[in-house]
Amino acid sequence: MCFICDRIDLIKRGENPYFVKELETGYVVIGDNQRFFGYTVFLCKRHVSELFDLEPDFRAKHLIEMTYVAQAVKNAFPCEKMNYECLGNGESHVHWHLCPRRAGDLGDHGVNGKGPVWFLPAEERWWEDRITGEEAEAMKRKLLTELDQR
Repeated sequence: MCFICDRIDLIKRGENPYFVKELETGYVVIGDNQRFFGYTVFLCKRHVSELFDLEPDFRAKHLIEMTYVAQAVKNAFPCEKMNYECLGNGESHVHWHLCPRRAGDLGDHGVNGKGPVWFLPAEERWWEDRITGEEAEAMKRKLLTELDQR
């Protein structure tokens, strides 16, 4: 089983503390790290490696829902730009990294402080700024409020 499937199983058992909402084609989870405040992940319900592996109708619905989630993230956590990434090199299960971006958020990394989030060293992206408890709950409530306005 893959890491994304494991996360989905935690959601189904009510044990994923970052779970926000189930949609028709995927699950919305707030990122357990918040180096980029509002960072959210949209996990596809189907275990496939590529978007083209999804049936056309499901794929279209999934892409619509992903953009809906991205808009809710931007509304909940105002930013200048949303980054959308569906890489799959580390976990070969379709999932979207939705990353709110703000001026200067890369610090000294990148070109004049600009570029993709991947310009940051991994330890700054994934192991710093972890959220738990009330902070995570407040972020989840804020995002859920935006998702429910659909």
